[in-house]
Amino acid sequence: MRYETSIDDETRELEFNFERHQVAVDEREYTYSFEQQNGRYLLRVGTKLYKIDNVELDHHTVEFTLDGQWCRVVVRDEQDLLLDRLGFKTAAEIGKGQLNAPMPGKILELLAAEGDEVELGDPVAILEAMKMENELKAPVNGIVTSVAVNAGDSVEKNALILEIEASG
Repeated sequence: MRYETSIDDETRELEFNFERHQVAVDEREYTYSFEQQNGRYLLRVGTKLYKIDNVELDHHTVEFTLDGQWCRVVVRDEQDLLLDRLGFKTAAEIGKGQLNAPMPGKILELLAAEGDEVELGDPVAILEAMKMENELKAPVNGIVTSVAVNAGDSVEKNALILEIEASG
């Protein structure tokens, strides 16, 4: 089964053989095992063991901590990739112009204001979380219609940061 993963701006294709517990990444094959133990997931790739906690799923996005480091991965399967190639969007993807906090933190800076025109992927806010600065990006092309937070505000996970009226 083929998947495409995106972490930050890096995209990789993965090909899984679930029966053999093998995955091919960048034309290299790895043997893996994946199990749940006491509420924690353990991923072993070759001789390396990774501890995965705090797993949250939201459609194509998986958020988790990997050995204590916060990760956010967008995962698309073969069907999603085919729909993309054919130019189709799911109902959930059409007009989705809300930007919500991916994790609890503090808004350090707003890079877009009400009335600004933004493009998909443009940085629109900086969120400090777990002592790291995270650049939050516009989820669609459009015009910022409302900003729900101010610089210095503390936000909870999924709190609305801003709304964009989709265009194009």
